[in-house]
Amino acid sequence: MRRPDQQTTTRPTTDTAPGTTGDAPPAEATGTGTRRPANVTGAARPPDAVAASRSAGDLTTETALAPYLRAQAAAFLRSLRLHHEHSAPADAGGQDAAAATRALRRSARRISGTLHTFRAALDPLWADQLRTELTWLSGLLAREHAYANRLTRLIESLHQLSGPSLPAARGARAVGEGGAAGTQGRAALGVGAARAGALLERRLTLARTRSHSAALQALGSARFHAVADAVALLASDVPLAPGPAAGRTAEAALLEPADRAEQRLLAAVAALPPEGTEPYNEAQDAAWHQARLLLRLHRYAHEVVLGAAAPALAGPVHALDLHRDAVEAAEAAAAAARTPRIAPATAYALGVLHADQRHEAEAARAAFRETWPYATVLSAP
Repeated sequence: MRRPDQQTTTRPTTDTAPGTTGDAPPAEATGTGTRRPANVTGAARPPDAVAASRSAGDLTTETALAPYLRAQAAAFLRSLRLHHEHSAPADAGGQDAAAATRALRRSARRISGTLHTFRAALDPLWADQLRTELTWLSGLLAREHAYANRLTRLIESLHQLSGPSLPAARGARAVGEGGAAGTQGRAALGVGAARAGALLERRLTLARTRSHSAALQALGSARFHAVADAVALLASDVPLAPGPAAGRTAEAALLEPADRAEQRLLAAVAALPPEGTEPYNEAQDAAWHQARLLLRLHRYAHEVVLGAAAPALAGPVHALDLHRDAVEAAEAAAAAARTPRIAPATAYALGVLHADQRHEAEAARAAFRETWPYATVLSAP
């Protein structure tokens, strides 16, 4: 697999040619002596992203970090207002409420990640307290959405595995080789799939209902109101680091923390398990989850320092999200298979489903390696 020899960067340059910017995305080889931006969509960077680029001389906590945090705080408050409006009992717009919840989580994650990366440029006690509360809130709101997506993913996979249009590759994995064995395996899978789907629906729907109740309870708690008040204050006033730390240069306040976040990501990606290793080794999942979290922090640092998201990271982000979803779905199938006194056909269908999701996780790992745009040397067998 070809990889560009250009490092990732969240550091703006002070000397750029006329008509260019210092935050151009990494390049991908297209031939001898020719390079093009490694945008996963193949399109040029949007003009607004180019216009948002900053030079190192213009980068300060007052011009970059504080406006970013205020903007995310304002987005948090807007999402909270929409959530209240669409969560009323007389309101039938469940999709609107779900969209407002996603926006609320998105803003909470960005504020929390920024407080983590740029803690030294802020009041540390305030940053630690608010980050802890936002992490709690984001995780709580994410559970209901995660259970719903997991159930949808598993039921769709069961339908594909047990339907008449069973793909050859999955059929080979699920029922083995040979005509008679394949027919028997398909029949067993067909019998067990309906029961497995019903079992998964009971388990995950119950978990989703409990998560929904916990989220509603939390949104009415004094703890949440304290978080909302703190974010409301953040929308108008960002507590920067007091004393000598307040006068630090942009290099120390913003660029160095962004560089550290970048290097942690590169180290985590380089340490990922080699390509071609056994996909059923769940012990390797933690390293991929850690890379996903570090990639998120790097993206947010990129937005703060350069004023825009990095287009080349869209592919890796999507791949790691798919990997997380597949791993959690496989865990749900394995947990359901441990239910006492289930029928052998049901256990068989859940085992096939677990194997299918583990293969999906391995496919997501391969997609990440193919779309990773930076010069980190990925492990190879």
